[in-house]
Amino acid sequence: MSQATGTAVRFPTIAATAAHHAEVRPDRTAIECAGRRVTFLDLDLRSNRTARALAAEGVTAGTRVAYLAADTEHYYDLLLACAKTGAVLVPADPRLTPGEIEHVLRDSGAALLFADAGRLPAAERIRPALPALRAVISLEDDAPGGGFAAWAGGRPDTAPEAVPGPAHPLTQIYTSGTTGAPKGVVLSQRSFWAVNDLLARHRLDWLDWREDDRILHVLPGHHIGGPWWFLQGFRAGAANVLGQGFEGGRTLRQIRDGGITTTLMVPSMLQVLLDEPGAGEADFAGLRKVVYGGSPMPEALLRRCLEVMGCEFAQIFGLTETCASALCLPPADHVPGGPRLTAAGRAYPGVAVQVVDRAGDPLPAGQVGEILLDTPAVMDGYWNRPRDTERTVVDGWLHTGDAGFLDEDGYVHIRDRIKDVILVAGENVYPAEVENALGKHPGVADVAVVGVPDRVRGEAVRAYVVPRAGERPSPRELTTFLRDRLADYKSPTDYAFVDALPRTASGKILRRELRGRS
Repeated sequence: MSQATGTAVRFPTIAATAAHHAEVRPDRTAIECAGRRVTFLDLDLRSNRTARALAAEGVTAGTRVAYLAADTEHYYDLLLACAKTGAVLVPADPRLTPGEIEHVLRDSGAALLFADAGRLPAAERIRPALPALRAVISLEDDAPGGGFAAWAGGRPDTAPEAVPGPAHPLTQIYTSGTTGAPKGVVLSQRSFWAVNDLLARHRLDWLDWREDDRILHVLPGHHIGGPWWFLQGFRAGAANVLGQGFEGGRTLRQIRDGGITTTLMVPSMLQVLLDEPGAGEADFAGLRKVVYGGSPMPEALLRRCLEVMGCEFAQIFGLTETCASALCLPPADHVPGGPRLTAAGRAYPGVAVQVVDRAGDPLPAGQVGEILLDTPAVMDGYWNRPRDTERTVVDGWLHTGDAGFLDEDGYVHIRDRIKDVILVAGENVYPAEVENALGKHPGVADVAVVGVPDRVRGEAVRAYVVPRAGERPSPRELTTFLRDRLADYKSPTDYAFVDALPRTASGKILRRELRGRS
């Protein structure tokens, strides 16, 4: 076990951490975005002004403040300001339709909405239907009235007098809605640093953030991975480089030319990077660690990452409800050909995991059931949904909805979402298992598997395949390829070839959308 590294001083609140960094490293870079640089002193002072401006708008502890824009330094300015006032930041996916945006704003009861130029028209159209929404504030400095800079700029830059503690809610992040209407997951400051604290307490460097790191951000702020990843680097006093989304060629250049040392990505992003024309070892020479999660990692892709990228890898597994991470597959288990490459990870010290059957009884090692987690990072609950909260967190155990098993050494192996399991003539088929097998075919770039109605067997397996450039494997070829890799009943009986798969921002396949195409 290696000693964890990071800032020597560990404050329990974001406000205290911001003040500390402003004092000890005032001129060090806290945020880089599109060529703009914000120092730790700048970030502390501007978030103080933003906090004062929020208070002038009548925002108090518990008030919901919404953000509808691409990620910039304004997002994290607002995040820190909310931490200093007790307001709760509600980030909305800027790709949502006006109706979906209205759902988030109405459900949260947001009093203020901050939006960029591209989303302001939609925000203004739905505003009359939202009586709780008092103001829409432009994030553009050249907006009529001066926009965000004018709104916050004239306020005092001293910290608010009453700063909430680490147990106070910080964000309300809406789930992706892959299985229904999005729910607001309320998370406290303490949740965001719980794993960081556990690693430090047990002197582990499974995940680590260092003062001299340059940390790339490609996951959006409306996804749990965005603010979680930022706050780890912020706590360590590192430079957070906002990639403003992911685009293969651009992101590859940011890694290669931007001095990036660590990043958090979903597997599909790593595949795109490696598939970029000309991408090779030299492009990743500056990386020391890549953390990945959010969706299953195909074994073939992971082996390729280890070979080409040449740095440490760590996998995290968690949900929005567990504040991003509850399990980790440490770098030491990322050995080519090693027995753990297909595992999701093991629980952090201080986190408990069990696998249960439909009756809620624990299952022995090797048997598949639902994965339950007990973690100090667990959500406060679903906003205004006490029954949903009670169904999800039972006696301290969070029901993940994921099917998997524990091995003899306590490592968790994910099979799939319980609701996505396909029942073929009474036999369970886990889509991730089929996808992992198909993903090893050299002509398959991406693949998703769903169940479709079948009059004889109840359900049959359909595979949506994205072929590699210049390749087009036939259904017969793919079926033959799987013959020695999967039992017959698991093999797809139908193939559909597509240009791309529908995914959430976190890389999860939108199986519901694919089933709708059947």
